[in-house]
Order: sequence, then structure tokens, then C-alpha cells
Amino acid sequence: MGQSLSVDSVGKLAGQVALVTGVSRRAGIGFAIARHLLVDGGSVFCQSWSPHDAEQTWGADPAGVAGVIAALGAPEGRVEHAELDLGDAANAEKLMSCAVDTFGHVDLLIVNHARSSAQSLSSMTVEELDRSWAVNARASVLLVQAFAAQHDDDRGDGRVVLFTSGQHREPMSAELPYAISKGAIHQMTLSLADALADRGITVNAVNPGPTDTGWASPDVAAQVATSMPRRRWTTPDEIAAAVGWLVSNDAATITGQVIDAESGFRRWVT
Repeated sequence: MGQSLSVDSVGKLAGQVALVTGVSRRAGIGFAIARHLLVDGGSVFCQSWSPHDAEQTWGADPAGVAGVIAALGAPEGRVEHAELDLGDAANAEKLMSCAVDTFGHVDLLIVNHARSSAQSLSSMTVEELDRSWAVNARASVLLVQAFAAQHDDDRGDGRVVLFTSGQHREPMSAELPYAISKGAIHQMTLSLADALADRGITVNAVNPGPTDTGWASPDVAAQVATSMPRRRWTTPDEIAAAVGWLVSNDAATITGQVIDAESGFRRWVT
């Protein structure tokens, strides 16, 4: 399956299994996270839903989902994949079951997928509100529920990383269904962390800020870069490294937090 990764068989995630959602494009954060965890010695079960990408301006990956998974370059038996629409409530448990059936257990859950939605107050529809809520917020908490149900406490600590956005840092009035659903993820993080703390499972969320996944037009890319202290967007690999830290033993004391990994993004600079 592609070129094998340079993996230490006794890497810090050796023997651990991660379920990563939103692994649908080679330019995406989900792909970078999956690759990072594989390099650290873990096994990864990936989820994607390419029809959503196909509806967006950036489009689906030209290599197709099979090409995306192949590009991870994982050794045989270390990565598997399912394409499931997480807007269907039953698919959260189904996805977790697929991962457990494949690898026997899941130690790390990274809920990276998202539905984008460009609707303002005047254009907003009930259908889009419901769809964004179902895919972004409802699926996140259902995946955490399914993860907790299968987690064997005898295996040691578990890790959950959710993904929110910058809706708590500035208004996002042009994409209300998205911002509202991401705000729900932000607010659920602390309560989910408390619910699972006694079992040694940490729950945190990452706000990645402006990350270069190929979605922005040249004008938007240039404008945002001027507000970044490094004069460039954050890369998916840099966000993957932050996630890699949160799921490691080094972050065992961190739970219930929303981490702004925005590279110092200065919203007031125009």
C-alpha cells in the first residue's frame, strides 16, 4: 500500500489503535493526523465521506478515497478505512464497531471530520441547521459514547480529541450552521471530559485556526497570511503534531481543554 512509512516497531504508540474521522483528502488535517499516528507506531482506522468534499469548491481528492489511503504508505495491516456518512446517527456506532472488529479495540479517538456550511442569517435553512448539527455536533458526542462503551479500562488511559473552530474568537455570521454546531463541540468538551475522567480517558478539543488545506482562494490565502506572525498559514502536519502530543502520555494531565493552535493569528490585522 504505497511506500512504507519509517516506523519504529517500538514507537510511542506501538500497540495502540486510533480511529480518525475526516480522512478524505491528502491535503487535509485528517490525512496528516493519520500519517503522524502511523509514524509514531500506531494502527489507524480512517473514516471519510467524499460526497461532501465533492459538493465544495475544493472538490473531492482526485486520487479518490482509495488513493488517499494508499498515500498514507502504511505497512500492511496497520491502516483500514470505511466511507460512512456521519449525518446518519447509526453510523457513529457502526464506525466504531468496524474499527473494533478490525483491530480488536480503539485507544485513541480523533474526531476531525466536519460539514462546512456557508449560510447567513437571511439564507439559513432548517435543513442545513439540522444537517450541520447532525454531522458536526451530534456525531461527535455519539462517537465519544461509542468509544467509551468499547474502551477496556484495563488497557490503560484513553484519549479523545475533538475539533472545534474559531467561532469563540470572532463572529462567523456568514456560516451560521457551521459556527453553531462547532460552538456545541466547544461547550461539550468539558462535560465529556468530566464524564470520563474517572476512567483515565482525557477529552480535549483543538481549534486549528487558519490551516492550509487548499480551501482558500488566492486572495483569501494572501489576506490571512498577513495576519499570521509567521506570514504563512499553519500546515496540516503542524496540527497533527499538536494532536500527537494530546494523545501521548506527555499530555496525561490535560483534559477538558479547548486548545487554540492558531499560530498567533491576529484577527485585528487587515
